[in-house]
Amino acid sequence: MTTTIQKTMKGLWSLIVGLKVTGKEFCRPWITVHYPRQEVTNLDTFRGHIDLVPVLDDPEKPLCIVCRRCEEVCPSGCIRIEGHVPGEEKEVPVRQLLLVSNISLPHSAAREPICATDKTLRVLDGFSLNYNLCSLCGLCVQSCPVSSLTFSSDVYLAGASRKDFEFDLLQRLIDRAGSTKLKKAA
Repeated sequence: MTTTIQKTMKGLWSLIVGLKVTGKEFCRPWITVHYPRQEVTNLDTFRGHIDLVPVLDDPEKPLCIVCRRCEEVCPSGCIRIEGHVPGEEKEVPVRQLLLVSNISLPHSAAREPICATDKTLRVLDGFSLNYNLCSLCGLCVQSCPVSSLTFSSDVYLAGASRKDFEFDLLQRLIDRAGSTKLKKAA
């Protein structure tokens, strides 16, 4: 008999403590933003997908020197860079895959990737990001020697399919430069 009374009292005490916490939180102001009726205003520390940084003189030209460090350091493998050395053929670099030492994987290319020294001028032909795979770790931004990558401020990014999150960052840079030119002209 006393054990059932003790269990009941313990349950009531637990209920009172829970109602106290609920009542306290019920009286506090809301922190949740109810999008689309409201929008977030404190976005200073928001880290979205990466974007290319333009050269100061030419907003359509990326600051990227095609060193491929961001592509190599990315743990998700979501960055693809295409570039070429001026005067040479534009080629997408393909690495030779080896099954065992000196035995190539069938259909793998026998040519090496473009490995230019740091003093060789390279031109960026394409910079794609598969945001579906990105873990937002920031290693690509940290490893860039010329700070050509930054986090975007696209907070309200939405899409209907996975294809909507595969970005051509070079084209985005050109589009942003075109929109700023239109704003300046107006």
